[in-house]
Amino acid sequence: MTHQHHFPQRSRRRFLLEASALLGAAGFGSTAQAQSTGYKALVCVFMAGGNDGHNMVVPQSTAAFNAYRTIRGGLALPNGDATLTTVTTAGGVPYGLNSGLNAIAPLWAQGKLAVVANVGMLARPTTRAQYLAGSVPLPSNLFSHSDQIQQMQTGITTGGGTGWAGRSADAMNGLNGTSRFPASISMNGTALFCAGNVVQSASLIPDFDLGADGMSAWPDSAAAAKRNALNQILQMDSGMALVQSANKVRQDAIELNKLLAGTSGGAAFATPFPGTPLGRQLQHVAKIIRLRATTGISRQVFFCSLGGFDTHSAQSWTHWDLLRNVGDAMAAFYAATVEMGVAGGVTTFTESDFGRTLQPSGSGTDHGWGNHLLVMGGSVRGGDLYGSFPTPALGGPDDAGSRGVLIPSTSLDQFGATLAKWFGVGPAAMAQVFPNLGYFPNADVGFMS
Repeated sequence: MTHQHHFPQRSRRRFLLEASALLGAAGFGSTAQAQSTGYKALVCVFMAGGNDGHNMVVPQSTAAFNAYRTIRGGLALPNGDATLTTVTTAGGVPYGLNSGLNAIAPLWAQGKLAVVANVGMLARPTTRAQYLAGSVPLPSNLFSHSDQIQQMQTGITTGGGTGWAGRSADAMNGLNGTSRFPASISMNGTALFCAGNVVQSASLIPDFDLGADGMSAWPDSAAAAKRNALNQILQMDSGMALVQSANKVRQDAIELNKLLAGTSGGAAFATPFPGTPLGRQLQHVAKIIRLRATTGISRQVFFCSLGGFDTHSAQSWTHWDLLRNVGDAMAAFYAATVEMGVAGGVTTFTESDFGRTLQPSGSGTDHGWGNHLLVMGGSVRGGDLYGSFPTPALGGPDDAGSRGVLIPSTSLDQFGATLAKWFGVGPAAMAQVFPNLGYFPNADVGFMS
């Protein structure tokens, strides 16, 4: 079938690996580009469990669709509520988006939504022959949820202690000046994705501003006395490292509360957010972005997540409904960025543990490898598909075995580096954000303007 290629022609950049050894932590934190002005945010929507990209983006060319339908059998779309909305690439190749994504589908025609095909963790560019022969290094523990979640968030094929978004925030932290507001925030528990070497990540709960319980009293002077007593306790040097660390966390929370309290104010967004868990997470991200002038912050990364994508059975309706949750929440979030006048400075994208098998397993699918990802925002070169769309054939050139487990044709390094470059990360710092990037021929996939 026709493959879509949108990689800029660039020389191999292995030298980045060598350059990374020369960069110390101090140098890494001071690599913000002078020309990178204005507010920018990266917002990850993580589909936990392993999203079935085969039923999120479906080829519509006759031969490819017929092959897909034959292999997928009872899971092939259209199927019940899950129909297909046709979109066409810049080269005129048709694809079908799962109708669960109908809320964001119009952004394709507006040039604000793109698909990056067959993305996944790679240690080196890998072919089917190399994989079967075991002649190329592979990411550790492929097909393991915990390992692949960690690797997709760290950008390191053997895991790691920091996330690629956290390291991107490290590189750009100089642009945040003296702002004490968190530059890296997870809205769904602690996320390795957000952890940096310099920037400390914050884990927040939607609509909770870290207000302290038990601080109210009557008269007001009694409440003030309570607050003053707490501050004195927190500032006292006990000489115990554990206690001092705990007090520092509490002090930071009190300071953060003063800023987060502002998220509950202001008019509601014109487009209502769905009351789903993901909708509430993205709504709170939008509220935090609305505070950017108050917080004085210029670069932020956010992590949101929705579970349930490990669809080993009863996939058809479940997957459609999960994508509907994603599509509705992302559509409301994009509308909010337009309303705030910052759509060009906010890029939202999806990630997942891995893809799933093209061949069904009963009423569901099993763990795969490469996956299709969505990218949305005012600076996205949308209305197109980037990378190489796989051939739907069991045992074909893109299959790691005989069940349609896609060997990624675009590495997470390349996908993430394209976003990090737009974020402002320069070539030198990129070597620490993605240490493996130099093994791949194209560091910019081309979907960002």
